[in-house]
Amino acid sequence: MVVSAHAYPGTREGVILVVEVPPTVSDPPALDSGQILGANEERRREELADFLRKRRALLKPEDVGLPSGGRRRTPGLRREEVSHLAGVGTTWYTWLEQGRDVRASLDVLEAISRALRLTPAERTHLVLLGRGEAPPPCKSDERVHPTVRRLIEHLGPNPAFVIGRRWDYLSWNSAACVILGDLDDVPRAARNHLWMHFMDPTRREMFDDWARSSRLMAAKFRADMAHHIGDPTFEELVNSLRNSSPEFCKLWRKHEVATSATGRKTVHHPTVGTMLFEHAVFHPQESPEQRMILYSPLPDEDTPAKLATLLGAQPAGVAAAGAQAPKGA
Repeated sequence: MVVSAHAYPGTREGVILVVEVPPTVSDPPALDSGQILGANEERRREELADFLRKRRALLKPEDVGLPSGGRRRTPGLRREEVSHLAGVGTTWYTWLEQGRDVRASLDVLEAISRALRLTPAERTHLVLLGRGEAPPPCKSDERVHPTVRRLIEHLGPNPAFVIGRRWDYLSWNSAACVILGDLDDVPRAARNHLWMHFMDPTRREMFDDWARSSRLMAAKFRADMAHHIGDPTFEELVNSLRNSSPEFCKLWRKHEVATSATGRKTVHHPTVGTMLFEHAVFHPQESPEQRMILYSPLPDEDTPAKLATLLGAQPAGVAAAGAQAPKGA
């Protein structure tokens, strides 16, 4: 606000005060949700375009089975080469690299991922940028990362194993075998954590909380299966268990769900007697659908000494006999 004095002839007071109020500066109008969403989408398209250009520049023609074609002005593949490898139109792929407002299907992004030889992490990143949602897991045969496999092998007296997205056993150590039985002796089709829990009679005798843990296992598997609706391998396992195990069939009808958690396990081993363990579940970052389950022996019931005795003797599998394969496997 500015106040000034002016003298005007003929006025009674001779002086008139003039108050000048400057115009107010209003805040910029707030963006509505649609404008915010549009800005986010534009930023995501820019990230996608930059990611595609950088990955394309890292590949040489010979890396993907193409002739080098002599010297190139810029490193990496050409756009038309990527579009040819992915089976999509060059113009359409160019629009993606230019950040145009186009939405790629999951199949197209998967094809581009294969053409650019992306790693699993890069594939996930590509789909997140291209569609704003995480991709479904790869359906190829699961493999345990060599680092995780070596970690399990060197855990010594700590039983540990890795199960996959359908709870198939993927890796285990010697300590796990003296507790669960030698998994190498189990037919591959029956080498499944859920199947063996319900179908191996020795596990009912080994775990004193078998009924409680069965309910929890069915609920956890139900929650996992929701991510794989329509996957025939899941359907085959569930149908085989429903036809073979009355306990599983009854629990499955309850449609309960649960998540993994830490806890305690009491094991009644036929050779050394009762042992107590704590167990925890870990998810490898590069394979989040896999679970590494680790048992830590507790001092109760002289568990460490008993486990050392079993590991020294390396007896034959104690839990393999009743684990016949699911029908149709």
